[in-house]
Amino acid sequence: MKIVEEKMISIVILNWNSKEKLIDCLASIKKHTKQKHEIIIVDNGSTDGSIEFLKDEYPEAKLICNSVNMGVGPARNQGMKIATGEYVLILDVDTILKNSAIDILKKYMDENRKVGIVGAKLLNPDLSIQMSCRNFPTLYTKLSSRITKLSQKRLNQEQLKHWAHDSVESVGYLLGACQLIRREVICEIGVYDDKIFYGPEDIDYCLRAWLAGFEVKYNPNAIIIHDHQRITKNTLNKMTLIHLQALLYYFKKYHSYFTNNYIYKKIGLNREWYKFL
Repeated sequence: MKIVEEKMISIVILNWNSKEKLIDCLASIKKHTKQKHEIIIVDNGSTDGSIEFLKDEYPEAKLICNSVNMGVGPARNQGMKIATGEYVLILDVDTILKNSAIDILKKYMDENRKVGIVGAKLLNPDLSIQMSCRNFPTLYTKLSSRITKLSQKRLNQEQLKHWAHDSVESVGYLLGACQLIRREVICEIGVYDDKIFYGPEDIDYCLRAWLAGFEVKYNPNAIIIHDHQRITKNTLNKMTLIHLQALLYYFKKYHSYFTNNYIYKKIGLNREWYKFL
């Protein structure tokens, strides 16, 4: 039986040939985090010296080395399964803490026991707001975002662009770049869906948390820079096809091809957040 250490955060970071970003990410954690924590790095077959760097500079970190790219969800699951913290933070390698974001999120979770997952305000490198928390998508909104701009109103509603992102709010889901997850959530719903190699694993996980009775919150007091480089821009890209396959799997799983009304009614999220979907 795994021993869970109270008051500790397990920080799970997935890496794939991102040594320079990993250096900056870990340095920012060290600089801004007072809360007791452990670092878990899941490496998906890097060949850029990442492993050597970690062994030399962060020998205390738990390191999982995969010989091949396991995908996002499955690799994160590897880290989550060996985490011993009261909370598990899923953090992208291309993030840099702007303030004591991890400590702020941990304090918020300690004070709000109904919250199962909380995320930080994410900023682009130019410090503009990144749309890091959203309404649950439909197949219609996802496809239209790639094919046409005719449905911009719906897309804006899905990405919550009508809101200044300056207050703590309940949201449909948080991007997997930063998700602080309560241990009870993992015990209740498990880890990410292993069938999702890359794509909506973050959407699926937040929805499962909501359906299990946990709240998902966005907290703008915690600030993180996220140098997000989308790898599915090219519609002919192999990863785009993998992403679309994962989306179809998600929509089939929740029967949300064209509407999400039944989902929001079931989880009781404020209708103001989804009235246009």
